[in-house]
Amino acid sequence: MFYKKSSEGYRQMAEGIEMKTLVHGEKTSMCEFRLAKGAEIPRHDHPHEQTGFMVSGVLRFDVEGEVFDARAGDSWNLAGGKPHSATALEDTVVVEIFSPVREEYLP
Repeated sequence: MFYKKSSEGYRQMAEGIEMKTLVHGEKTSMCEFRLAKGAEIPRHDHPHEQTGFMVSGVLRFDVEGEVFDARAGDSWNLAGGKPHSATALEDTVVVEIFSPVREEYLP
């Protein structure tokens, strides 16, 4: 599967948060998230391992009390089942890979 950059296909996930799945296969899915400054991802967990790369902006993660401010060029990996939340401190663009595939994120 290949993906050609496009401004179409984003879904509103929550106030100030847009997402679209870029590509997916049998075992992984890759998504782009656009978060407006001040947008909050409430504390949650899921069975998917989550690996991310910060394209632009600043996103403050709270992973079980450990706080990390991700900036352009930073990356992370969160084990499945680990509670986490995040707040966009600036307008932010993130690319994340999930394993297994996040079925609910597929187009």
